Amino acid sequence: MSNRQKPNASRRAFLKYGGLTALTIAVDFSLPLLRPSYSGWMAVANADPLDDISIPGKNGLRILNNRPLNAETLPHFLDDEITPNDRHFVRNNGLVPSSAHEMDAKGWTLTVDGEVHNPLVLTLEQLKRFKPYTYSLQIECGGNGRAGYDPPAKGNQWTYGAVGCATYTGVRMGDVLRSAGLKNSAVYTGYYGNDLHLSGDPNKIPISRGTPISKAMDEHTLIAWEMNGRPLPTLHGFPLRVVTPGWPGSTSIKWLKHITVRDREHDGPKMTGYSYRVPRYPVPPGAHVPKRDMKIIESMPVKSLITFPKSRLNWKYGKPLQVRGHAWAGDSSVKTVHVSIDFGANWGETSLTPPANPFAWQNWSTMLGFPKRGYYEIWARATDTAGVMQPMVVPGWNPKGYLNNATHRVAVTVL
Repeated sequence: MSNRQKPNASRRAFLKYGGLTALTIAVDFSLPLLRPSYSGWMAVANADPLDDISIPGKNGLRILNNRPLNAETLPHFLDDEITPNDRHFVRNNGLVPSSAHEMDAKGWTLTVDGEVHNPLVLTLEQLKRFKPYTYSLQIECGGNGRAGYDPPAKGNQWTYGAVGCATYTGVRMGDVLRSAGLKNSAVYTGYYGNDLHLSGDPNKIPISRGTPISKAMDEHTLIAWEMNGRPLPTLHGFPLRVVTPGWPGSTSIKWLKHITVRDREHDGPKMTGYSYRVPRYPVPPGAHVPKRDMKIIESMPVKSLITFPKSRLNWKYGKPLQVRGHAWAGDSSVKTVHVSIDFGANWGETSLTPPANPFAWQNWSTMLGFPKRGYYEIWARATDTAGVMQPMVVPGWNPKGYLNNATHRVAVTVL
């Protein structure tokens, strides 16, 4: 660097960590070569041997943590219109209960209490006497995309794959709460699962989150026992789970045992402080934000994913390429999805299907032609029905790295 000033230490650090992370999360071609750590990205050769761990019943997942188990699905394995059980991501906060491992629901009961006139203790058989419903429902981890933030946020370094849309069968949460007789004082729910705290202490709770009563009463919020026509898999909450579609996956508590109705905002583990909260106002990267200035994440932002082609594709010049994927928008729905092959200079609208039902993701596709041989990036950008559009870059920083809905990009070389 004889003719240029050498970068200072902070600049070198950005080039080594921040720049590499931003490139990897933005252009989806380095994931097979790199794996996230709590301090950013590191070479696989220096990583813990998590890749040697197999997950029973799973295929195409990339393990981020094994205690608790957390694994995301690579984008090209999410190409199905409905996510198969073996392709759905796994997000745990505690340890899977032994009864779920054994697929044993004998003696299982669900308690509903708190601000209700008629507390309930229901067996599975009694719960299934309520009218069942089947919906295709999208669940996304609030931290999906965390790997893109700079400075890095601690936690599982999700890239794109902490999302899925499966078909669930169960009863409406609202029907059960109405049966219990909500009091006028009912404001919030609190959900408790049967998973074990990482310490092994049965008196400690790994996570207990809930939602405002209005979301719990939404007709698409389910207490589910089936996923894609089969009993819930062990890792997805057997025998019961909540499905709170469109909101962070942390509100869809697995291995459900207890619903308490609160007369105030729920304050269970991972409901307070910085957990699943973002600043109430924009803050600079790395800023300290007082806890009082954090707000609970509710509806997830508009987002899209390219599921075909797989990044790093070599394609024959002159041959049209079909590109497809999914898009979703929390409590809303998606109005349009556009793609670009010239780094955002021009955009073309794709063909977009309506959702199978509210809170299902929407499938999009288009045919692309490339004007000449060379390197291209396919960018996808969704816009919801309120006109809110995905950002091109990682959105405003927050201490826990939530809600990154920057556009997904894949690399194609036309030969």
